[in-house]
Amino acid sequence: MNLPDRFRDEEHLEEVMSQPSPALVERMKSLDGDLIVLGIGGKMGVTLGRQAVRAIREAGVKKKVIGVSRFSDESARKKLEAVGLETISCDLLDRAAVSDLPRCANVLYMAGRKFGTSGDSALTWAMNTLVPSNVAEHFTKSRIVVFSTGNVYPLTPVVSGGATEATPVAPVGEYAQSALGREKIFSYHAARHGTPLAIFRLNYAIDMRYGVLYEIGKQVWNEQPVDVTMGHANVIWQGDANTQALLALGHCETPPNILNVTGPETLSVRWAAQNLGRLLGKEAKIVGREAENALLSNSAKATKLLGYPRVSLLTMLEWTADWIRSGGRDIGKPSHFEVRDGKF
Repeated sequence: MNLPDRFRDEEHLEEVMSQPSPALVERMKSLDGDLIVLGIGGKMGVTLGRQAVRAIREAGVKKKVIGVSRFSDESARKKLEAVGLETISCDLLDRAAVSDLPRCANVLYMAGRKFGTSGDSALTWAMNTLVPSNVAEHFTKSRIVVFSTGNVYPLTPVVSGGATEATPVAPVGEYAQSALGREKIFSYHAARHGTPLAIFRLNYAIDMRYGVLYEIGKQVWNEQPVDVTMGHANVIWQGDANTQALLALGHCETPPNILNVTGPETLSVRWAAQNLGRLLGKEAKIVGREAENALLSNSAKATKLLGYPRVSLLTMLEWTADWIRSGGRDIGKPSHFEVRDGKF
């Protein structure tokens, strides 16, 4: 994979993010059946769908990739169709509509709700538990990769290296509780029907337009203080997260195979702010004091199964600084990685 020094524009960014790895191309050669991506209209879905299509083409095999969403953003639908995906508009809360979806052998489940939970927790619970039930009942014969979150874990000591898949879950706040509910609903149906699952606990994917590094960098660029109370985090390039999600289709099991997906480093927020300041020609204004614990995940298991991320932390920092300095677009979807009380 040839990585650029910088991104010319959003199309260039999405082209690079959707490049399939050699391992993914090989996986597509052996994976039977078509793919359907539920909730493809979100910030990761477009590049994941595009990456799947490119991997299939490079593998020289014939598979359909179907993207399902309400498509409130019509531009996302046009992008997907332009690169060869079929699209279906569907409200996944509508059980009858879900029952009309094609039963593909491979399902990537990306639907869910996080932000706005504090204002309308009932909708969050519906999206994160009722929708999974609708989907799990319909796709009993499929293999399913279920996107979840590291928020199901408690805050862990920074020196521990992060929560592993064996760490007892202890979700803080209604969003995290409902995310665990999503996992349990899928697991319940999988046990009833023998459906193979991989539960994909992701935190935090980034691209240039959103994410932990962008948020820190914007504060530095705007000469705003960077609070380091939540002093550490994990990040992974969105293109790498997409690749690992698609590769996880080959690791679905019964009982579900749980995978923590993130970068291998424990990122210091202070270090990131200072280095982004150096790259941006600004002095990082640090406030607060690092807590001894943070929301951290250990991705050693996923790295062994799915491969090492291709984009390094330093490369992500350099790309982020250039994007901010050149006035690149912010899609307005903050991660709120600094939240310690679970309120989103």
